[in-house]
Amino acid sequence: MDVLIFLAGVVIVAVVLFDVFETIVVPRPSPGRRITRYIVRLSWRFWRWFGERTKSAGLGRDGFYGLYAPGAAILGLIVWLVLLIVGYGLMLFAIRGDLDPAPTNLGSAMYYAGTSVLTLGYGDIVAAGPLARGVSLVAAASGLGLVALVITFLFSLFASFQRRERLVVTLQARAKAPPSAVTLLEVYARIDMVDKLPELFAEWEQWEAEVLDSHVAYPLLGYFRSSHDNVSWLSALGAVLDAAALVLTTIQGVPRGQAELTKRGGAHLVEDIGNILGLEGDGAVVDRDQFDEAYARLERAGYELEDRDKAWRNFERSRRTYAGRLDALAAYWATPSTAWIGSKTPAGSVVHRTEPAVEPAPAQAGAVALRERVANDH
Repeated sequence: MDVLIFLAGVVIVAVVLFDVFETIVVPRPSPGRRITRYIVRLSWRFWRWFGERTKSAGLGRDGFYGLYAPGAAILGLIVWLVLLIVGYGLMLFAIRGDLDPAPTNLGSAMYYAGTSVLTLGYGDIVAAGPLARGVSLVAAASGLGLVALVITFLFSLFASFQRRERLVVTLQARAKAPPSAVTLLEVYARIDMVDKLPELFAEWEQWEAEVLDSHVAYPLLGYFRSSHDNVSWLSALGAVLDAAALVLTTIQGVPRGQAELTKRGGAHLVEDIGNILGLEGDGAVVDRDQFDEAYARLERAGYELEDRDKAWRNFERSRRTYAGRLDALAAYWATPSTAWIGSKTPAGSVVHRTEPAVEPAPAQAGAVALRERVANDH
C-alpha cells in the first residue's frame, strides 16, 4: 500500500465532508476557509464580469444574473462530487492490490471510485480485499448522503427565498417598483393609513430577523434575485429603512418606537451581511437637494413636519447608520441601489427615475465611486 497516496485521499475526502457539514448542516457561518466560499466568490466575480460586458441591459441583464444562484448551488454539488471521486480514487489506487482486476493507472482507480460514489456498480472492477470493500462502502454512502443533503439544502433555500420575497412583492402596491420611501409615505397618506405605519414597521422588523438568520447561515441566499421586475430585496429594505428614518427625524405625529426598532434591525442586518462579504460603506448617500424635494412632497401629502434644517441634519445622521452598507451590498450583487425618492408626473401618478436628470451631486458621486470600487475589489 502507498501510504502517502492513501493519506492524501483521506485528507481530500475529510476536507470535502467537513465543508459539506459546515455549509449545509451547521446553521451559522464558519470563520474558517471553505471550498464553497471560494467557489461562490470566484464564480460570481466571473459571472458579474461577463454580465457587465453583454449587450443586454436592464431586465435582460437582471435575468442573466438571476441564473447565478441556482447554478452556483449545482456547481457546488458537482465540485464536491468530483473532489470525493478524486479522494476515493487516490485511496483505492493506493490499495489497488485489493481490487480485481487491479487498476493499472490512476485513471482506472478514479473510474472505480466514481462508480462507487455515484452507486453505479457496473461490476467490471470488484473490491476483493477488506480495506477496498470498506472504502467502496464509505464512498457509496458519502455519495448518496451528499446528494440527499444538497437536495434538502435546495428546498431549504427556496423556502427561505419565498418567505423573503413575500413582503418584497407586497411592497410594490405601497411603494411602486422600484420601491421608494417617499412614495410609500405618500401612498399611506393618500389612502388614510398613516396610523398603520407602526404595523408596517413591525412586520418588516420580523422580516429583518428572518432574513438575518437565514442569509447569515446560508450566504448563497443573498445571490437569489427577485422573480419580479424592478424589485430587489435590498431596494425594498432600503425603502422601508428610509421611511423609518423619515418618521424618526422629519415627520411629526407618527409613533416612533417601532420605526426605531425597524431601523436598528435593518442596520444590524446589512452590517452583518456586509461583514461576511468583507464590504464597508461610506455613510449616507443622499444630498440636501434630494431631501428638500422629499420634504416638499411629504408636506404636500399632508404630513406635519419638523423644522427643515433640523430634520435634514437628523435624517442625514440617521441614514448614515445603514445607507453606505446597503449601497455596498447593492454594488456587490449588481442590483440597483435604493431609489429612496421617486418623482411624480403632472397627472399625479407615481413613477421613478432610472437615470438622474442632473449631474450627480457630491454625495451621489461618492455612491457611484463606491459601487465601482466594490465591483473592482470583488
